[in-house]
Amino acid sequence: MAEKKSFITQFRDFAIRGNVIDLAVGIIIGAAFTGIVNSLVNDIVMPVIGITMKGIDFSDYFVALDGVHYRSLKEAQDAGAATLNYGLFLNHLLNFLIVSFVVFVLVRQVSHIKSRLNAAPAAPTKTELLLEDIKHILEYKLADSNGHAPAA
Repeated sequence: MAEKKSFITQFRDFAIRGNVIDLAVGIIIGAAFTGIVNSLVNDIVMPVIGITMKGIDFSDYFVALDGVHYRSLKEAQDAGAATLNYGLFLNHLLNFLIVSFVVFVLVRQVSHIKSRLNAAPAAPTKTELLLEDIKHILEYKLADSNGHAPAA
């Protein structure tokens, strides 16, 4: 009959399993990587996009559901109006697309570098194979003329 493990023992076994440790390391690295990606997007990519789009900011694009016209989203919110903030949604969507694209490019580059580092050496060319054959023939003839057994 199998011995029943205590709850604490089961938890300890679960927590020290390799997968859980790998997951924890992945989450920690992911959190650090998030800062790098956010900085890349906010400090490098977004200023270029801002210049390209002539400083367009979608954050004040909204519809006030009470039918009153407000000059800004802040003014509508201060008045307590219910609003559909489609501009903020567009900002978040644009930010998501940019972050996704930047992460895609980074992962693609890292994969490309890793594949180049792990690539098997290129097969010898026809010329190299012929030179290798000539070398073996010469070694064989040299060994034979000196009275030695040819090298294998």
